[in-house]
Amino acid sequence: MQNLQKNSNNIVPANRVGQIKEYYFSKKLKEVAEMNAKGLNVINLGIGSPDRPPHARTIETLCEDSRRDDAHGYQPYVGIPALREAFSKWYKKWYNVDLDPRTEIQPLIGSKEGILHVSLAFLNRGDGVLVPNPGYPTYTSVSKLAEANVIPYELTEKNGWLPDFDAIEKNDLSNVKLMWVNYPHMPTGTPASISLFEKLVAFGKKHNIVIVNDNPYSFILNDKPLSILSIPGAKDICIEMNSMSKAHNMPGWRIGMLASNPQFIEWILRVKSNIDSGTFRPMQKAAVTALSSGPEWYEEINAIYRKRRALAEEIVNNLGCSFDPKQTGLFLWARIPDHVANSSELADKVLYEAHVFITPGIVFGSLGDRYIRISLCANETTLSEALERIKNRIK
Repeated sequence: MQNLQKNSNNIVPANRVGQIKEYYFSKKLKEVAEMNAKGLNVINLGIGSPDRPPHARTIETLCEDSRRDDAHGYQPYVGIPALREAFSKWYKKWYNVDLDPRTEIQPLIGSKEGILHVSLAFLNRGDGVLVPNPGYPTYTSVSKLAEANVIPYELTEKNGWLPDFDAIEKNDLSNVKLMWVNYPHMPTGTPASISLFEKLVAFGKKHNIVIVNDNPYSFILNDKPLSILSIPGAKDICIEMNSMSKAHNMPGWRIGMLASNPQFIEWILRVKSNIDSGTFRPMQKAAVTALSSGPEWYEEINAIYRKRRALAEEIVNNLGCSFDPKQTGLFLWARIPDHVANSSELADKVLYEAHVFITPGIVFGSLGDRYIRISLCANETTLSEALERIKNRIK
């Protein structure tokens, strides 16, 4: 036994493991679970996991197809034709983008998976990747797993949380292969615009950099869903990822997609087909049903989120924070008071005194450290309870 222990101590992980840390929410939710085990009943306003079910017809489709004897086998890596066709029609209806369902769409097991596949398809060790600060942490961690060179680009409130292309071009871009963007932006809620997308497409073509827009929030508290692929010539240099998680209340289903030109799709499929398998067919069929939803579906979920947003605004006001009322998406991003040292201090104070879990902006990069993020994925009763706790317990 002693020899076995000695040998085990000589085992070390791959270098790439040392480049990343456990995902913040994975680590923090363990602490929240420990607090709940002690009976503290922590309210979770940290995670962007929609708490309401998908459309009833979506669930019915899943159940019906699951009862078929032929529904349980392996599925194509490229998804069933009906799903690709449904994504194509959805993009045409809502974004006015034409996509060939055979060659320009790749279904994914969630768009987070797509970040890995895109990175492995385009990056060699040492290649440069432009990553937003603040931004979704997975862009950075996956780039490090791919042993790429992460080049953060700054997003600031002063500049409307938009890329400063003049500042970016001061970097050596000769070895940069990818640029991650995410509009509507998470965590700041900055909406997309045609002007921004035109600048991104032009920037990508000028420097021969693949622009990847991660676009899961375009229907949440947003009246004008936009796609970067609507810009003429965008498919030549751009990839767009999308997801069923947010706008269709299907986060646990892990169904997403990416779209681009046929060559990019083919390269990404080479990676994907060697890593995972196709999604359970009844889930794909159910996604087809969900994608056929009319405007009343999006109006219904947004009516709910508007009420929740009003309560979230009350919460941040009670914490002395300020925010941009024009922001969109599934969260409220708010600037902390000047007298508070940093976002972690305020988030921990709220957690330990009010037993409410909110996200410190530092999680999303150094330029997020003067901000907090509150999720709208909690019902009005829960948000009202969080508000009362903060009013009564925070000194």
